[in-house]
Amino acid sequence: MTRKAVNQMLGPVKRCAILAVIPTIVLITRTLGAEVVDRIVAVVNNDIISLYELNQLSKPFIERINKAQYSIEKEQKILFELRRRILNQLIDEKLTDQQLKRYNITASEKEIDTAIESTKEMARITDEDLRAELASQGLTMEDYRKQVKEQLLRRRLINLEIKSKIVITQEDVKAYYESNFDSYRGEKKYHLRNIIMAVPPMASDEEKQAVFLRMEDVLAQLKQGKNFAALAKIYSQSSLASEGGDLGFFRLDELSPQLKFEIQKLKTGEFTPIIDTDMGYQILFVEAMDEIPGKTLEEVSPEITDKLYSQIVDKKYQAWLEDLRSRSHIKIIY
Repeated sequence: MTRKAVNQMLGPVKRCAILAVIPTIVLITRTLGAEVVDRIVAVVNNDIISLYELNQLSKPFIERINKAQYSIEKEQKILFELRRRILNQLIDEKLTDQQLKRYNITASEKEIDTAIESTKEMARITDEDLRAELASQGLTMEDYRKQVKEQLLRRRLINLEIKSKIVITQEDVKAYYESNFDSYRGEKKYHLRNIIMAVPPMASDEEKQAVFLRMEDVLAQLKQGKNFAALAKIYSQSSLASEGGDLGFFRLDELSPQLKFEIQKLKTGEFTPIIDTDMGYQILFVEAMDEIPGKTLEEVSPEITDKLYSQIVDKKYQAWLEDLRSRSHIKIIY
């Protein structure tokens, strides 16, 4: 289990990190003996966002900000912008919470358990791993369960308000398939061998010609039916010569344009003419081809439908939030 895997599955709790950088909170931590006086920082319809709420969410992360050691001027600029973004995020959460109540959307304890178990399975971590990571952030399992519940509820709200109103047609799927065909077409890999003769740096034309003539002799032997791997062991100046010049498998897009131009014309058992490359004169041989068949439109239709849904949902969700804001009474108190 890697820390990266744990961090990926702890997305719900990461949001809290940004809350540690609110100017008021940082000021309090730097003032010995200061008392936290609760106050309202925003009004969202009939709900409020309090300073206490922000403080509670920021507790595990205050130390991180203190360790950053920004200059006062830079810190204040960063914190002012973060304060604006944080409050906007919390306002959006209040608005969605109000809609959850309106539609009476709920999530049971069993559903929360299932979601957590599914996430642990995907991240390949144990319950002990999860609890240890939460503890390192100053959070409890109960904190995490609340975050997971919020995710479940908001997902259901999105399904109700947005996803249920989105229709993906077969024409949409086909258009996406055709415009992204390279992602679904078959893949061909070439098992290559090479014979290479290096050209000395700053070589004269005569020296280059001498190397080229030796390569022509090798090419002539290949045309006579001599075994490529055997000739590579004798003539190639590559570190892979002892292995018959075995380069392994390559896709065409992994080769230089120069080599790609020659290789794509070959069949299994064929070799290129002499190629003048930066490494020297080369002859390449196609030992074998490994073809992975492409995916048909029917095979990838469910996958494409999910992608299109995700793209549209993101846009629709932002538009929905903006519309919700425009119909709500929101007042920010700095």
